[in-house]
Amino acid sequence: MTQDRNVVITGIGVLSPIGIGREQYWEGLSTGRTGFSTISLFDTSGFDVSIAGEIRNFDPVNLLGKKGLRELDRSTRLISSAAKLAIEDSRFEISEHNTQSVGVSVGTTFGSLHSISQFDRTGLIEGPRYVNPSHFPNTVINSPASRISIRFKIKGFNATISTGFCAGIDAISYACDFIRLNRADMVLAGGVEELCEETFSGFYKLGCLSGRNGSDTICRPFDARRNGTVLSEGAALLVLESEEHALTRGADILARISGYGNSFDPEARMDFGHEGKGLRNAVGIALKAASLSPEDIDYVSSCANSTRGLDRMETAVFKDSLGEHAFRIPISSIKSMIGETFSASGALSCAAAACTLRNGIIPPTVNYAERDPDCDLDYVPNEPRKKNVSNVLVVSSDPYGNNSAIILSKYKGER
Repeated sequence: MTQDRNVVITGIGVLSPIGIGREQYWEGLSTGRTGFSTISLFDTSGFDVSIAGEIRNFDPVNLLGKKGLRELDRSTRLISSAAKLAIEDSRFEISEHNTQSVGVSVGTTFGSLHSISQFDRTGLIEGPRYVNPSHFPNTVINSPASRISIRFKIKGFNATISTGFCAGIDAISYACDFIRLNRADMVLAGGVEELCEETFSGFYKLGCLSGRNGSDTICRPFDARRNGTVLSEGAALLVLESEEHALTRGADILARISGYGNSFDPEARMDFGHEGKGLRNAVGIALKAASLSPEDIDYVSSCANSTRGLDRMETAVFKDSLGEHAFRIPISSIKSMIGETFSASGALSCAAAACTLRNGIIPPTVNYAERDPDCDLDYVPNEPRKKNVSNVLVVSSDPYGNNSAIILSKYKGER
């Protein structure tokens, strides 16, 4: 990774089950508020689980206006709203003068699944001549990213990253490369996933969801009683800029991207019953790129989602890659509050990490009560923790082999 240009964060746009906008989101995380409720987006009578992390009271008209919304699916409405919030938070005005140097990088994997299902259903039942052509753009996976550029008149590069759990971090890393290589001055980067019946059904049939067979639906990462995750939805975009560009325009710099790494693990298994070599490699690459040692990391934002295998594997990787420091460092999972947002999870974690660096508060892992012998580190149980944090390690690991790590650091000019 070239160090030609430093990359900083100057804006955050978030839509989550615990709040819309940076301030609401952070207030929810820093007070340990959960965002789970009975699903209203689709009929759950065919499942014995009916709780998820749904974004309630989401009305895109309030953020985007009425024009051009009718044909957009939920994923696109969510990420377009996140873009509006992020641009406003950064206080940057996209104009004809600068638009060629602004890019978009979005991580999403299931973002088009519901649209594809509905479009194909009409075609199969009524025939291809009866599909609505205006709905076709929603069926392609790069539609959310493309719609951002269309709505905000962004003419720089436009990319969609589809790497499962890792897509949010990967989209941010990809954007950083463009800035470092002087191919963009600013990029809107992050991820989105919507809550829909098709995705919910898939996770349900795989046995990943908490609440099956009459048990309580609860997300409790690292807890010995954990019995699955809570599926959720969300969108998060960071405004990334070169440091020089941000300083020139007098931007408020929230954090700096210090390093990142990716590593594929061909031994990966769906139940995370593997050693985590890929995640360990990704962490090592990120530390080297940032020129940091394990002792320099003040907080780890975990990917743990309350499934038995992932939480155990991550704990083992932290002990292996961070050494004895792993037992002294606070580690928490914000998924205990917002649920498993899949491709959006890494971006939501990066947004939270930037807020931690800014405010000196580590979000807790809520619902933690019973220690698991295989998960024996400091998981910041139930209560937020005040701590002066300079470097945050954020990780994601996908059951099909992708692993990503990114390090966010306090900006040197920060108070």
